Amino acid sequence: MKLFVVDAFASQPFKGNPAAVCLIEGNPTPEWMQSVASEMNLSETAFVERLPEGLGLRWFTPTTEVPLCGHATLASAHALWEAGHIPAEEPARFKTRSGVLVARRQGSRIEIDLPASPVEDVAPPPELLQALQVEPRHAVRTRDRGLGDFDYLLELGSEQEVRAIQPDFARLRRIAAGVVVTARATHGPWDIVSRYFAAYWGIDEDPVTGAAHTSLVPYWCPRLGKDSLIAYQASTRGGVLDCRLQGDRVLLAGEAVTVVKGTLFA
Repeated sequence: MKLFVVDAFASQPFKGNPAAVCLIEGNPTPEWMQSVASEMNLSETAFVERLPEGLGLRWFTPTTEVPLCGHATLASAHALWEAGHIPAEEPARFKTRSGVLVARRQGSRIEIDLPASPVEDVAPPPELLQALQVEPRHAVRTRDRGLGDFDYLLELGSEQEVRAIQPDFARLRRIAAGVVVTARATHGPWDIVSRYFAAYWGIDEDPVTGAAHTSLVPYWCPRLGKDSLIAYQASTRGGVLDCRLQGDRVLLAGEAVTVVKGTLFA
């Protein structure tokens, strides 16, 4: 089976967020997919399958399946176009646990269309604040995406606070949720900055997270009086996302670079 590693939301290798993309053949089991994802040991491994009704897409962390992943969707579309499985001028349409997701080419960039994640005010658990050593200005959480998968979103007072966090990952691993920390940007051309931690799901810090921006964009757009944002995820690798809010959808655009092409024999 063909296997790719693609750096998503990146214009050069070793930036953005790497995702493995496997073009599967036959009828592999979820257990096999999980084993491959564990072997890849990246934040996400995407499995693309040709179905009678189009393309199926599933995503696995090293420890579990997730119902939505933005960067691995972008990486999958990039790999399919680059390998010639989809004509360059055609969109990539994926049947997923989060509905039909569409990716389109826009010059050197790819735009993916994801469902927005509504949020509601919440009092974050004290153990979460202790693990991050923060006092948020505002805290919300997303709804369960379907596999017990939800995020806390914590707005902090400054970009510097976001960048300075050094989580206690041992504590975070005991909290069954992802965590987005965010603030208005004070540097660069960006509107907002964020970081994303999903230690419970096998990812201490995710480099660039499309799914997190499905809640960040509807959270920040009304607060900033905008319907589009430039977002920067301030991980070590870093990544820039052009974001648009369109009703109950979030459109995220960025570049992608293939760093590995290979064959999976197992």
